[in-house]
Amino acid sequence: MQADQDIASSASASAVPLCGKSWTSYLSLFLQALLLIALFAAFLYWQPTLWLVATCVFAPLLLWLAYRWLLVSSVRLYYDDIGVWVYSGVLPWKRGLTGVKWRDLDEAIFVNSFWSWLSGSYTVQVRHRFTKANEIAEVNMANGKQAVITINQQHQQRIRQGLPL
Repeated sequence: MQADQDIASSASASAVPLCGKSWTSYLSLFLQALLLIALFAAFLYWQPTLWLVATCVFAPLLLWLAYRWLLVSSVRLYYDDIGVWVYSGVLPWKRGLTGVKWRDLDEAIFVNSFWSWLSGSYTVQVRHRFTKANEIAEVNMANGKQAVITINQQHQQRIRQGLPL
């Protein structure tokens, strides 16, 4: 295996971004944050003397929601000369890539439904030829339909032109 074929921990210089998470990924987090803030306000309304206890309980929960928000926003699907990759992670020890090399790519598909059509948010699957363990499966991807079309076009172009897979 060549050195340029190794899986890196960050996007390469030749990376072409395809899509990220759509607004539907943030919707449940936004509703959870609203509920948490409403519960905090209600608790303070009925028990104003226990504001320190309330803050100690609700602040870590709000921080956890903020972390999850950043985690969702970190997800990026892209392709380069080596394959198709998903980059994600907020904390340094959790950041990284997972993906499928062009030589191992079977196909890319998106899951179509009324909700995905209405919201423009698709489940994207990039299938591995030999194993299901190394597949990419991401839900609620903005522009996921076009990303799948682009991946399949690039794959076919590489096969037709005899580019290295």
